[in-house]
Amino acid sequence: MIPALRPGDRIAIVATARRITLPEIELAVRTFESWGLEVVLGETIGASYNYFSGDDALRLQDLQRALDDEHIKAIVCARGGYGTTRIIDQVDFTQFREHPKWLVGFSDVTTLHSHIHTLGIESVHAIMPLLFPQAGATDSIETLRKVLFGEEVIYTVAPHSFNRTGTAQGQLIGGNLSILGSLTGTRSDSSTAGKILFLEDLDEYLYHIDRMLVHLDRSGKLENLAGLIVGDMSDMKDTTVPFGKTAYEIILEHTGKYNYPVCYGFPVGHEPLNLALICGREAELEVQQEGVKMAYMPSGGVVLRQGSI
Repeated sequence: MIPALRPGDRIAIVATARRITLPEIELAVRTFESWGLEVVLGETIGASYNYFSGDDALRLQDLQRALDDEHIKAIVCARGGYGTTRIIDQVDFTQFREHPKWLVGFSDVTTLHSHIHTLGIESVHAIMPLLFPQAGATDSIETLRKVLFGEEVIYTVAPHSFNRTGTAQGQLIGGNLSILGSLTGTRSDSSTAGKILFLEDLDEYLYHIDRMLVHLDRSGKLENLAGLIVGDMSDMKDTTVPFGKTAYEIILEHTGKYNYPVCYGFPVGHEPLNLALICGREAELEVQQEGVKMAYMPSGGVVLRQGSI
């Protein structure tokens, strides 16, 4: 298990995808420092190569340095966008496997979460520095702090009319739907059988969502789940001729033939309330008419269940 952070620990902020400037993450740096952490900025912060935070070589070098540095106790990805899949196959995880550390991010960082899961190592799907100034992000930031420092976390999840009741146990995996679909059949892909999968996405056409769900289902990713958590499907777009269903209705259609519990409306994704989740940790999902309870198994040390933050 990855050790919890302590005051005085050193963390690195790197950008593996879209470019970002130092002023955009200044609040995050100050926040981390207020937690007693020492922040080291990668060379990708402020770098640019067209769309990216430096060319592939620089982004690879920056991530590799942070992975290999034994004094770095956590790596926080500054933002998402696109670009992590371009370098993932060149990353050497040898040192990281011997000395695991927290890796934090979401969206495009789903590539890293998925790849790290194949190594049997946990990671944290959570808010990134770019979004710290976003109105309403305070609770998301606090859940990240609690998870990184090994404190108990309690979440309230309201019921949703699409929920399918039941109880499931399994490793929690997932992230951005578009990225997960693009990883199918690659060395960053892994089986979903017996696991609790969570999904979120942003700025996609509804027919794209349908196509991705069809693909996941045809490739066997939906059939043998222990449970499914559906997060935010934000800023969905439609065509001139309407697709005719919302993102949630599309997911409901493609998972309706299965019997595992499904939770809709879980606060994870591209919204201000994006609660920190530990990918790869054993969890229990209990979906009831009155609400949802998700708890990490006792050995995990972090608990998510109905209540308040």
